[in-house]
Amino acid sequence: MYYALPKEYREAETDELRERIRIAKEKLGNKAIILTHHYQRMEVVEFGDAVGDSYGLSKIAASSDHVEYIFFCGVHFMAESADILSSDNQLVFMPNPLAGCPMADMAEISDVLEAWEYLEKIGGDKKIMPVSYMNSAAELKAFTGEHGGLICTSSNADAAYKWGFARREKLFFFPDRHLGYNTGIKYGFKPADMVLWDFSRENGGLTVEQVEQAKVILWKGHCHVHTNFKAEHIKETREKYPEAKIVVHPECPAEVVENADATGSTSFIVKYVDQQPSGSTIAVGTEINLIHRLAHQYPDKKIFVLSGRICPVCANMYRTTLNDLAYCLENFKDIKPIRVDEDIKQNARLALERMLEVH
Repeated sequence: MYYALPKEYREAETDELRERIRIAKEKLGNKAIILTHHYQRMEVVEFGDAVGDSYGLSKIAASSDHVEYIFFCGVHFMAESADILSSDNQLVFMPNPLAGCPMADMAEISDVLEAWEYLEKIGGDKKIMPVSYMNSAAELKAFTGEHGGLICTSSNADAAYKWGFARREKLFFFPDRHLGYNTGIKYGFKPADMVLWDFSRENGGLTVEQVEQAKVILWKGHCHVHTNFKAEHIKETREKYPEAKIVVHPECPAEVVENADATGSTSFIVKYVDQQPSGSTIAVGTEINLIHRLAHQYPDKKIFVLSGRICPVCANMYRTTLNDLAYCLENFKDIKPIRVDEDIKQNARLALERMLEVH
């Protein structure tokens, strides 16, 4: 997809962009809502009518039937989900349509269907419940819904496991291996109860016996931001700041989650930082734009990125600028909205609605 802003937007000064966005929002009034993910640039979040993680923003999108236009400052799978959950007379726009998600791209639907064909030989729908992380394409969400499963986020992954195991013997969790593994450990499983499906290998690199013995089959995907964090970063932080609290996202590797003081979704991290007393030292293991915003929001606390000199930035979240937002708000009638095909939307909506029902 080719995308280029007109020159007047590319070269506009920040103050001008802010004023244009303010005026455009005022003109749209109650007809529009701007949803901003926690990982967006601070200056973009400033104009959001709502800020949250993918679960929280999905709930808002699903309940915003009073608005005509949804402007989603996030990445593509989030805007797709907003279109799936919103009504047919609503339009969803992305200020920067090139903002994708490498993790979502790790679970190509053709690879998933090939894996499921193999798993059908050992029970398929009768034994295995597909659970897809929110960070996935609409086609994967539709596959999950079609086979009786649900979508989860890091906010309700625990509840999704409980829901799945109440109905079937095993879970097939994709695309993030770390969230799936960490949730499995929290649920009470041992490492031996979980196997990794490597989509680059025949039959996932697993024998029939390995799959039959497993409780959770994990897709070999990951978040390139959260895998930056290592156990050595926690060790170094504890040595330098013995008083520090360390909070990390469950997309981090298991050894990081095990050694942190607290683990949870993006919204959990925001609440955790808020609840620490004034004067606290807090190392955070998640995307750097959120950490910078938290440090700005709580100047009475020392808040810093856990990974030291390594910069855990999500380049795709960072793509959306004030320039993009101004252009989109002023020209949305000439911009192609985010649309999910109807044949995909129906089953994807089933999976997402199950997500919203499970807490």
